Amino acid sequence: MDNPSDDFSGYIMQLPDDCLLFIFQHLDCGSDRESFGLTCRRWLQIQNLNRRSLQFQCSFTIPKFSSLSQTNTRISTLHLYRLLNRFQNLESLSLSGCTELPDSGLSLLPRHGSKLQSLHLDCCFGITDSGLSCVASGCSLLVILSLYRCNVTDYGLEALSNSCLALEDLNLSYCSRISDYGVRAISQNCRHLRAIRISYCRNLTGAGFQGCSQTLTHLEADSCRLEPNGIRSILSGGGIEYLSVSNLTWCTRVNGLVAISVGFAAKLRVLNFRSSRTIGDDCIMTIAKGCPSLQEWNLAICHEVKIAGWESIASHCHNLKTLHVNRCRNLCDRGLQALRTGCKRLSILYITRSSQISGVALEIFKLARGNVEVKEEEVMCICPHGAFRF
Repeated sequence: MDNPSDDFSGYIMQLPDDCLLFIFQHLDCGSDRESFGLTCRRWLQIQNLNRRSLQFQCSFTIPKFSSLSQTNTRISTLHLYRLLNRFQNLESLSLSGCTELPDSGLSLLPRHGSKLQSLHLDCCFGITDSGLSCVASGCSLLVILSLYRCNVTDYGLEALSNSCLALEDLNLSYCSRISDYGVRAISQNCRHLRAIRISYCRNLTGAGFQGCSQTLTHLEADSCRLEPNGIRSILSGGGIEYLSVSNLTWCTRVNGLVAISVGFAAKLRVLNFRSSRTIGDDCIMTIAKGCPSLQEWNLAICHEVKIAGWESIASHCHNLKTLHVNRCRNLCDRGLQALRTGCKRLSILYITRSSQISGVALEIFKLARGNVEVKEEEVMCICPHGAFRF
């Protein structure tokens, strides 16, 4: 008598590809999906064609992505060539941490990158404008791109801006060879741009953002040499909700930050000035009056904010919920008193002990504002959750 299980296996093997695909797509467990591909070559092909994300073990981006067993950062061009030939419907690819990957490693993207929406190349030190040109010519649907510490220039950004028009999230932090010219190409052509990081790009003044799209809502420019006109350009689209310009200690024209309050910052909700030691009261007073939607403000280590600045915040920041004042040398009992009587919607105050603030003044603040959570700790990052997708 025939074994019933043999008949059942035969029926399964006779199923058309679309039925097998339906079964595969309903396997939630990663191990089940791997087992599916080990059944036979036909099932492996179905698995390969339905793989949507690829990340190497050496990569340090989004851990929830699927990864392949790879124990070092030496991903060869041949190895990547084979993988891209095998997985031809990838939507997300992370090569971050592949420090020795050359431009030639991206040469298959014009053939197999047409469906890529997310690409991470963080710390791929061998990637230059040539590799970025391959990305531009092959990945027209790209939405998320991270080039952290890549050796690209304005020419690469210009090529990118001419092809990847759907780009929304872009990381250019530590790309030391780019200038306002390349940023201008991106901001003018990529009109869906939503979030960008340009931190530690010392050649940028911010002027390249003039006329940017109102879709641009999140921007980090920590340790950049922004000019007053650059600040105005960043805000020119009118959509900025989160702006981080921390560590402006060397900037001789830091009062140019008053441009934040001029007309285009009505939607600004989170502002990071952390460690900007030379920002003074004039700047603080103007911003406090001109940013009605401000909900969180980091002024930690802003030593030149004095009584006039604290009183202005108390009087004008009616929607402020979270304030960081850690290690501010000129926050004294009188400044704390102003914050105590103003900022009616304040719910969290980050503060550390200071010689200028007496223990009595702090206790009075706690008693008078029992609804405010006083946290004697310091937060390094105030970026809203989900602001950047890389």
